[in-house]
Amino acid sequence: MIRLKDKYNETIKDELVKKFNYSSVMQAPKIDKIVVNMGVGDAVQNAKVLDNAVEELTQITGQKPQITKAKKSIATFRLRDGMPIGAKVTLRGDRMYDFLDKLIAVSLPRVRDFRGVSKKAFDGRGNYTLGIKEQLIFPEIDYDKVSKVRGMDIVIVTTANTDEEARELLTQFGMPFQK
Repeated sequence: MIRLKDKYNETIKDELVKKFNYSSVMQAPKIDKIVVNMGVGDAVQNAKVLDNAVEELTQITGQKPQITKAKKSIATFRLRDGMPIGAKVTLRGDRMYDFLDKLIAVSLPRVRDFRGVSKKAFDGRGNYTLGIKEQLIFPEIDYDKVSKVRGMDIVIVTTANTDEEARELLTQFGMPFQK
């Protein structure tokens, strides 16, 4: 069922050990967690918008999102401290591998004019951030029921120490980087 987890344990781990000359298999980087975050700025005027975002995020990830609140007040946006303005999900274990598999195999190829994801979106510590412009690329989302097209951020947190190691890890998993 979990293709990527088996692939990691059977082939990817060994190839990473060979490429980076680790002394132990335990040094090979692995994916720690995936955080999917959806900011809903419209929630300030209309609280129902947030419910739709939470529902869509639940369908996409298969897990109930946590509602994020504003950290400080910004008068120009009519935003008060503690107002709900988004939703996020942290995926670990089998759900994480399922989501990554679905993202790489099904969702990313459905993006319009897709030429690969950016190689520059690593943070220097081996984590990769990917922005998605519309939630419609996921097969669970019904096009007719969508009230507003919303984007989301997907952060893939790895145990790699450098960007090079993380890039190699994600390439082995099949992440379609730009040529």
